[in-house]
Amino acid sequence: MNYVPITKQTGMVMVFALLILMSMTILGVSSVSSSLMQSKMASSMQSRSLAFDAAESAIAGVMFESEDEVILSDDDLNDPLSDARAGTLLDLEVQELSCFEDATWTNRRLTKDGLTQGTQHTAEGNYADTPKVNSWSRAAFVREQPCVGSSNVIGGSNISCHVFIVRGCGQLEDSNYAVANSVNASVFAPSTK
Repeated sequence: MNYVPITKQTGMVMVFALLILMSMTILGVSSVSSSLMQSKMASSMQSRSLAFDAAESAIAGVMFESEDEVILSDDDLNDPLSDARAGTLLDLEVQELSCFEDATWTNRRLTKDGLTQGTQHTAEGNYADTPKVNSWSRAAFVREQPCVGSSNVIGGSNISCHVFIVRGCGQLEDSNYAVANSVNASVFAPSTK
């Protein structure tokens, strides 16, 4: 009978194999964790991008409606900037044009139905359905000032620049925040001073 002696080398091979197996397990778990994190980041960026597009569209909707000749020629309809001019003055030192304050500012919505000439866009609805995205705007009058770079007297009338802030807001359903963007708009109009 031949006996094979057990040496220390046999135990070392097992320890070495276990170390390799453990390191491969750690690498596998970390790569899965990294992939999940990257997937969440990509999903978050896509959500913000959709909300930002909705906010930009809301601003474009205000500009569309403010240049709509059907609305401008109809005595029963007002465009958003005319409504804002007749409404509350925005004092930039003590107020901000918030996406979440409905009462004070002139509000418009943009839905998946798009923009229609001769329409005040105030109907409820989603900007997109998959996923559900809301798109709305706030418009406020800021001040009346002399127009920079032009004469205040145009065609015999005293003209001034009426300055507005328009904030577009976009929000995904079940999101705690809205993505917002703002533009300043100046409109030539008769001076009230």
